[in-house]
Amino acid sequence: MRAIWKNTILAESDTTIEIEGNHYFPPSSLRWEFFKPSNRHSVCSWKGEASYYSLQVGHFENPDAAWTYPQPQEKAKSIEGYMAFWKGVQVVGKN
Repeated sequence: MRAIWKNTILAESDTTIEIEGNHYFPPSSLRWEFFKPSNRHSVCSWKGEASYYSLQVGHFENPDAAWTYPQPQEKAKSIEGYMAFWKGVQVVGKN
């Protein structure tokens, strides 16, 4: 799978984990130079507290467009530290 925004590959992995229609990418697959920590947080009843990242590609910014569970609840331990995307980021299969 690939996560793409502004014609830029943000993450690429053969080992994403799909939960609730979202592909979570392992930390090692992320191109961290495009990620900036955000102050936004949200809570999922079974996954725990999510932390968000904004994306920066050139002079374009996509606020809070990626999220991760740095310390998920036990039921979601498989996605600990993995990153998912929304807000216009395309997640597509590799060709």
